[in-house]
Amino acid sequence: MRTSGHTVLITGGASGIGLALTQQFLNNENQVIVVGRNECKLSEVSQRHPNVKVFACDISKDDEVDVLVSELTEKHPNLNVIVNNAGIQHNYSFLDNVSENTVGKVKNEIDINLVAPILLTTKLLPLLYKHDQAAIVNVSSGLGLIPKKSAPVYCATKAGLHLFSKSLRYQLEQSPIKVFEIIPALVDTEMTKGRGRGKISPEALAEEFWKAFRRDQEEVAIGKVKLLKWICRLAPSYAEAMLKNS
Repeated sequence: MRTSGHTVLITGGASGIGLALTQQFLNNENQVIVVGRNECKLSEVSQRHPNVKVFACDISKDDEVDVLVSELTEKHPNLNVIVNNAGIQHNYSFLDNVSENTVGKVKNEIDINLVAPILLTTKLLPLLYKHDQAAIVNVSSGLGLIPKKSAPVYCATKAGLHLFSKSLRYQLEQSPIKVFEIIPALVDTEMTKGRGRGKISPEALAEEFWKAFRRDQEEVAIGKVKLLKWICRLAPSYAEAMLKNS
């Protein structure tokens, strides 16, 4: 992949990992379109980076995604990179009384973490096919390789996104579209506030991804996930015990 001259869509691009990736693409002379639900954060991005285009969109809602895709197709036909970054995590136990609130959280996690990136990718593929270079970048998680007890649905959605990325890569290997997957360890973001130690910064993640992006390394294990993948091969039971109560 060349590193400049792309038009890049980043979901959840107004904070955390998404904002760091936004900055990384901007630093390398790319046009960036940021999608998010929080209009205040989107406004902050616009003030900080006047050249960034922002769209308020809840990617878990089909009608809003259809409006987004229509806008992109009409106004940004040069779009050739999609970064599916938006994600949420809820911690709960299925041993507790299942309430409507729990059911809502389950559906929300599945819709945002797994269904939305798959459908957004599906709807934008015709646009990507028009370019001689294009890429899909999915942000999954080390918890999609080995789960933890407290976030079963989050782990399941990230495992699904991991396998979707692999399978889609197989389907597109004869096309001009590359499929990248960022597999982070614990990153210091709003979502992980108060959880764990030894977090990496979103900026460090973005820099590590960029090195892989430049050399077409499509599966990008970040930080401690590199070690986790080796432990999974050599001692899978140990890896499971290590992350179970993390």
